Amino acid sequence: MMGKSKERYKEEFDEGSELLWPSEEEDKVTRKFYRDLSHLSKNENYEKIDSSIFKQILKLLFGKGGSPLRK
Repeated sequence: MMGKSKERYKEEFDEGSELLWPSEEEDKVTRKFYRDLSHLSKNENYEKIDSSIFKQILKLLFGKGGSPLRK
């Protein structure tokens, strides 16, 4: 799809305000940036939380107890 891309343009309104619209290329780059940024902000390197009741009881008995969510 090698069509002519829409260029940046300014839209003026009757009350005097102006709105500057990005070109298709600028819009594409901006959307990719924010998509990549949201993927980086997700925590993908998490450890599996041990929620075994038996192990939690042992931890409580030996003083190493706490939230299974490590908060």
